[in-house]
Amino acid sequence: MIETGLKGQKEIIVERNDLASEVGNLGAEVLSTHRIVLLMELASRNAIEKFLPPGKMTVGTLISIRHCAAAPLGSRIRVESTLKEIHGRRHVFDVAAYDEMEKLAEGRNELLIISAEKFFERIAAKVSRLHR
Repeated sequence: MIETGLKGQKEIIVERNDLASEVGNLGAEVLSTHRIVLLMELASRNAIEKFLPPGKMTVGTLISIRHCAAAPLGSRIRVESTLKEIHGRRHVFDVAAYDEMEKLAEGRNELLIISAEKFFERIAAKVSRLHR
């Protein structure tokens, strides 16, 4: 059952493709903010995924973070997520990222539980309109 207090995690070792320098911030050989955002969404999904009814999935609808420290190549990153609020299909999580020494980022993440079938139908319809 999905209820407040559920926790999720995601861990990685920072690799070259995780660096800000790899996405255009030349010289910034540190974990990129966009990778932290992805890890936060994955940690939030991990908190509730096993409780989703068949045919349901989550999509990210909102994220707000403060990136407060840098993590270099090779750092071990741990992202934690705690479900704080439930408003119907909308689930709000407190999220935080850490390396071995300090907190890297913190914020809020919102996931919406949706019908996978309807979602993929909408995407297929959009793709067909794009390729007319």
